[in-house]
Amino acid sequence: MSRILTPLLMGAALWGQSPALQVPEGALRAHLTFLSDDLLEGRGTGQRGGELTMAYLEAQSRALGLKPGNGASFRQEVRISGIALKAAESALTFRDLKPVYSEDIVFGTGTSSPKVTVDAPVVFVGYGITAPEEGWDDYKGVDCRGKVIVMMVNDPQPTAEQPNRFGGKSLTYYGRWTYKLEEAERRGATGVLMIHTTPSASYGWNVVQSSWTHERFQLAHEGNPLQGWITDGFARKLFAAAGKDLDQLRAAAERKDFKPVELGLNASGTVVSTQREVVQANIAAVVPGTDPKLKEEVVIYSAHWDHLGIDEDLQKAGKDGIYNGSVDNASGSAALLAMAQFAVHQPAKRSQMFLWVCAEEQGLIGSSAYAAKPLWPLAKTAADLNLDSLNFVGATKDMGIQGSERTSLEGSALKVLKGMGLKAKAVEPDTAGGYFRSDHFCFAKVGVPAFSIEGGHDYVKDPAGSKAKAEAYGARYHQVTDALDLTWDLSGMVQQATFAWKLGQAVANAPALPTWKAGDPFGRARSK
Repeated sequence: MSRILTPLLMGAALWGQSPALQVPEGALRAHLTFLSDDLLEGRGTGQRGGELTMAYLEAQSRALGLKPGNGASFRQEVRISGIALKAAESALTFRDLKPVYSEDIVFGTGTSSPKVTVDAPVVFVGYGITAPEEGWDDYKGVDCRGKVIVMMVNDPQPTAEQPNRFGGKSLTYYGRWTYKLEEAERRGATGVLMIHTTPSASYGWNVVQSSWTHERFQLAHEGNPLQGWITDGFARKLFAAAGKDLDQLRAAAERKDFKPVELGLNASGTVVSTQREVVQANIAAVVPGTDPKLKEEVVIYSAHWDHLGIDEDLQKAGKDGIYNGSVDNASGSAALLAMAQFAVHQPAKRSQMFLWVCAEEQGLIGSSAYAAKPLWPLAKTAADLNLDSLNFVGATKDMGIQGSERTSLEGSALKVLKGMGLKAKAVEPDTAGGYFRSDHFCFAKVGVPAFSIEGGHDYVKDPAGSKAKAEAYGARYHQVTDALDLTWDLSGMVQQATFAWKLGQAVANAPALPTWKAGDPFGRARSK
């Protein structure tokens, strides 16, 4: 991509009363073009491009007349540990099996130690889930300390007798790889290796490679000494070497009476890495509310500003090494700036915060840090409306509000959609666990009603061709090919951003705060 620095459109003429009352496309396109440019080097965590991105968002917030969200500062610092595996000096073996790094296995450490030595028995723990409400425990009778545990991703599948167990066809948080690591850490395991398949993970091995073969980041703490993934092909070799049938064990793991299985072999090797502390920042900007009382409450619009940055090895090989992340998530970050430009001229009764969070691609780190130390009291935070990977194809007749049904936000969203002449996108089983994969989830975990606003699928122009164009993005996800095309029709992004802002306005002007539906597990945190 050429280094085109598009001037930002910030003229007062944008604020003439339009019957459409839409977030201005010119501002959105200008910000998208800049944030997608090679100059920002893929907005990598701990890289120069990330520093440029934070400075840009801070400067634009100031220029728009937004108020700092953290006292006198727009920045909320987040201290992160950066860990990069020295692949040439690291290796793992399993008896006579030596997996090829990147092809068969990716791994690293969750500790602050630059060198970790592993020599531990391997145990298969099924899905690696402990779910009391489901009466489920994959760790029955096993002490994980001093062991490397191997597990499947996803969660137990529904059966004819139990069609709704673990969310039925939809993925629960127990199925997410992030939960697997959290539970393994709670268990004190020496190591955890997750078996990848495209259906169970909902993405290909290439996505795992691009995420795990670069520097990885985490909030500073001591995790498992060994963390990683293995391919299904290598897993079959590993289990065969142990005299076990992987398919039979997978079938056994679908039952509640499953018990961990010792494989009778050790994982041995060394994990060598370089480590550093990185200070990144969430950027928080506020439009104060107009009501003397309600302005003490806030509606948050969020989007993550980071992507995967630069791959210097690709550049040394003469290839494009910049992960521009135009859709994921320059689009959401640009939309927030355009929405803020809109909102500052039309404040609501409650305050509104525009929050660009850092290090989402590294495991929702920025939003996790915000939820742990919020800049606004959680009890007075009405909702988080998140934007991640916006519709770059074109206008639609519908809008995705899945996840809102957990809360009273669904009713508000349906009213706003009706006012815009749109309908809610048909609800489908959340087989990929989308609700647990973006920044709004960190707010939900602490009791704030939250969901991510998705683009629609019922395209106005060329429905079949537009749908094919949207589906083709899957091959560009987390690849260097997620780059800006200046011919994109941004009418769908404008729709999405406008809907997000109008929904936020409705929540910000409502007489009462949104509530969780009865029985939703995240509602318990709100009621504490």
